[in-house]
Amino acid sequence: MASELDGRRIFVGVTGGVAAYKSVALVSRLVQSGASVTVAMTNAATKFVTPLSFQAISGRPVYSNMWEHIESQDPQHISLASSLDLAIVAPCTMDCMAKLVAGLTGDMVTLVLSAIDRSKTPVLLAPSMNEVMWSQPSTRRNRAQLEADGFFFTGPTEGWQACRAVGPGRMQEPEAIFDEATRLVGR
Repeated sequence: MASELDGRRIFVGVTGGVAAYKSVALVSRLVQSGASVTVAMTNAATKFVTPLSFQAISGRPVYSNMWEHIESQDPQHISLASSLDLAIVAPCTMDCMAKLVAGLTGDMVTLVLSAIDRSKTPVLLAPSMNEVMWSQPSTRRNRAQLEADGFFFTGPTEGWQACRAVGPGRMQEPEAIFDEATRLVGR
């Protein structure tokens, strides 16, 4: 049975949260569905999971340095952004959400996202943070602004967190993110 994602070009941005380990399974699921997946990581994300893990799973180079040209001598964030069918940020940290609202592009993930035309290419954010961070007024405002700016969200859910708390802020499981990605591409 053919997948809705077969042949689709998907960008997965991984930011610096402990839930980054789940993103390896997400990338694997996307690749198994026939998608061509390009991964970019913030420096903080590389402290949780190595780029080599994503390169092995995706079969493609991993972008983590804004100044290193991997596949093109053209501005790589422009060439990456213009060729996508979908972008996902998992985990999407409180920091990443704030940077997107403010238009800050100090890492490869936010730089690529800034160059995506969201009227043509959906961008799905999968937040992950401590329950207190999730409940902050600034986070609530940022989510509302990002939704108004055309970003899509999946989660977060409630559950056990690495800080030993239980509550809202836990990143969706990879299969739920995959299902939402499939829905967005098919719309």
